[in-house]
Amino acid sequence: MNYIGLITVRTSSSRLKNKCLLYLDKNIRVIEHIFLRCIQSSITPILCTTKKKSDNILIKIAKKFKIKYFRGSEKNKILRWHDCALKFNLNYFHTIDADDVYFDPISVKRSLKLAFNKKADLIYPSNNSRTGGASEGYTFSKKGIKKLRKNLDLYSFKNMNTFDTEMIDSFLEDINFKKYFFKGESYEYKGKIRFTLDYKEDLKLFRLLFNKFGIYEKRKTINDYLRKNKKILNINFFKNKLWDKKQKNFKLPKKNQLEKIRN
Repeated sequence: MNYIGLITVRTSSSRLKNKCLLYLDKNIRVIEHIFLRCIQSSITPILCTTKKKSDNILIKIAKKFKIKYFRGSEKNKILRWHDCALKFNLNYFHTIDADDVYFDPISVKRSLKLAFNKKADLIYPSNNSRTGGASEGYTFSKKGIKKLRKNLDLYSFKNMNTFDTEMIDSFLEDINFKKYFFKGESYEYKGKIRFTLDYKEDLKLFRLLFNKFGIYEKRKTINDYLRKNKKILNINFFKNKLWDKKQKNFKLPKKNQLEKIRN
């Protein structure tokens, strides 16, 4: 099958400014690292960004690597995924956040295979990935992303394009998905870990790992190293408290009093 990864990214990050454009060493930016990690693993990346002028530089970088791109809603990434999938007529795709610097290509491809074999609408990330490991994202089928897009119409908001869907799990509830939960790999790091780029401490950790492993190292090798050098994870793990607080404070808007029709 054709493995498609939608690289979800925008330059307007609030906690760490322009984090996708920061350098892991003097030559490689975060977004370039993500692209190259995909390409080397036979995952076809599609840049999925916004129409904002500040994101023009991402288009320039995508063109440099001969990568297809889509520009859509800034805050409503569900709408952006949906419109991107329709434009490129994607039967299945996997979401890869550009702040998941060392995502696991093996897990991404296995998630896509699971969706294809089970004819699933949605494959959730593994529990370890969702709680800090950041090894894979979500796999959607064309039918699944259409169901999710349709569900947005049941919420009260003024402008679909500015409707914030950052905390995606909240929007996946109560939808008639044919869904499965990815079990994860046997080599996943089971301890306390924060493997997402949001703060300067995260950048410090990833620069350290990049200096040792470069772009293409397998996640198993990195996890084995972390198990032997757990103190390294103290660099940024304490930042999880801030991230958890943000998620707990997020509240969905009230749904309109409409008949819910979900096929």
